[in-house]
Amino acid sequence: MEKFSGNFFSFAAFSIFSLFVFSCGKSSDLSSIHREEKFTLGYGNLEDQINLFDLNSTGEINTRIAMRDGFFFISNGKSQKILQMNSYGDLLTLYHNPETNPAPLFDENVLADPSNYSTRKTVSYPFHEPSFLAMDSRLNFYVVETLPKERQEVSDGKNLRQVVLHFDSDSFVDYIGQQGHGGTPFPYIKNIYTTADDCLFVICIVSEGFEVFCYNSDGNLLHDIIVRHSDIPDHGEAKAGVTRFVEVENIVPDFNSERLFMKADFYENSLDSKGQGGVGEVLTVIFPYDLSSGAYGKPIEIPPYEESITQGFAKQTYKLPYDFMGVSDSTWLFFTIAVDSGFVVQMVHADSSRIVRRLLNYDTKDTVYSAFNLSASGIISALIAGQENAKVVWWRTDDLTRSFAENE
Repeated sequence: MEKFSGNFFSFAAFSIFSLFVFSCGKSSDLSSIHREEKFTLGYGNLEDQINLFDLNSTGEINTRIAMRDGFFFISNGKSQKILQMNSYGDLLTLYHNPETNPAPLFDENVLADPSNYSTRKTVSYPFHEPSFLAMDSRLNFYVVETLPKERQEVSDGKNLRQVVLHFDSDSFVDYIGQQGHGGTPFPYIKNIYTTADDCLFVICIVSEGFEVFCYNSDGNLLHDIIVRHSDIPDHGEAKAGVTRFVEVENIVPDFNSERLFMKADFYENSLDSKGQGGVGEVLTVIFPYDLSSGAYGKPIEIPPYEESITQGFAKQTYKLPYDFMGVSDSTWLFFTIAVDSGFVVQMVHADSSRIVRRLLNYDTKDTVYSAFNLSASGIISALIAGQENAKVVWWRTDDLTRSFAENE
């Protein structure tokens, strides 16, 4: 196992402060990207519906979306099922727990009359709580599964409660744990990704920071790396009398090579003119990391989101870090932050450092839940749930980044 040494830092107070400040501001005046509505999902227990009836209950909502080559996979944790749909909203395959889901109507119609042949398929699996999804080039897909309590483990102070299930187009293949097929469960999984050569990356949050697992297309373990917050190289210069510390916010694999992009936010402790202490962000940096050599590449500075707030005659500008969403196959790094009118997306090219900012516009006031996904081709998709139904939409950010590349 490859490891780094260091300590863990907590920034909960600063995060809450940032969210509070941000909620008081107005969204930036940015050009928006056209939103295309693909299809609508109803709420209920039928095969082409999802169940979000307990949106007001406590706990994490495990309904996620992923898209590749125009095919959508939607996991619905409460209903213990996964829908594979095309871009028109036609259900292609239903992966479901038969103990908690009614028999699909299209199966009943075929049983009643064999002439009612349906091209739709069903795959049974005893899901407990499926969540994050990723597909490979074969349209095999992987889904994070939270195990029932009786199957969870504790090791070295870590709660091991999740595995990654592997399905092909027809059936369940196997589950992947830390060591590969049939391995021990993972710590909390932040997200999963697949790459151009069909490697699977599992990004876990641990007390030290992050643990990154990488598997080849056969499910064999290639890398197991622990990244502690203070492992990140220092960047920039601290002012005299100011303490700097760093937090790794997210880690995403490069789509085309054995490389990780580590997003680090640098902060500082300082005293104002009244002698009061505070925590302020210094800068955000992406550190490329080569898995083969263990070497860091040239760091990429990421401009923060700036929000101005006016109170009376005073105006103050706050600089807030974006969340690191993912990386496209053309090596554009995507960052997002929530605003009153939707999301601001900042796209930074990893090689040229070119920066593009746009607004992903949607009505946040009528939205009770949303889940976003960045495809390998650079399209942002979302499941946006309202009071009456859930809409699946996308923004063709790939057209935007492609046009910039062609004009260079």
